[in-house]
Parts: sequence; C-alpha cells; structure tokens
Amino acid sequence: MQYPSYALCLTSVPNGGLRSKTEAAIMKAEGMTAGAADLLLLVPRGKYGSLGLEFKTQGKGSRQSAVQRRWQESFETAGNKYVVVRTLEDAIAAANQYMNPDKQIYHNGINETD
Repeated sequence: MQYPSYALCLTSVPNGGLRSKTEAAIMKAEGMTAGAADLLLLVPRGKYGSLGLEFKTQGKGSRQSAVQRRWQESFETAGNKYVVVRTLEDAIAAANQYMNPDKQIYHNGINETD
C-alpha cells in the first residue's frame, strides 16, 4: 500500500497449505518451488534484483527448514535480498529499507541499513 505503483510487482508464493496429490503435482508442473519465500517484491533496488520476505512467528521453534535455507542461498546468490521477518512491522521496515536503499530507516530505534 505504501508503493502503489509497484503493487502488481508484489506476489505471494502459495507453498504452504494442504493439497491433494493431484493439485500438488499440477502446481509443481507449473513451477512451484519448495522453500520459496512467502512474498516476492519483483522490483530491482540498489545492488539487488528483488526482495524475498520469509514470515516466521515469534515462537521459539519457528525456524527456516533446510529447504528454505537452500532456497535463500540460491536466491541471494542470484543477486537478490532475502529477509526473515517475524512481525508486520518487521516486514514493513524491511520493505522500506529495500525500496529506499540510500535512506537510513529506523525500526524500534535500530538503524536498519546494511
């Protein structure tokens, strides 16, 4: 909502959820990749080609799976930025920092620059 001109460049990845074997096979054939980030912002900024946001809860056991870590590594190797976020505020701060790479942005009193 903060960047309406890029609204169509933000997409969610439907990797989670329960599916029938048939539906899962169709989605895999269409290119669904296990471990992909939950949201992809397909807008180049600074030295990055796109932004991937992986949402995790604040619970102790909420961690990336091995498949998600491999996907992150590949995504970053291809020149993209990947951020694990735990709250909506974290996601907004990560998106703002990504969209404004030369601007210092503070979130919870912490400088969010790389």
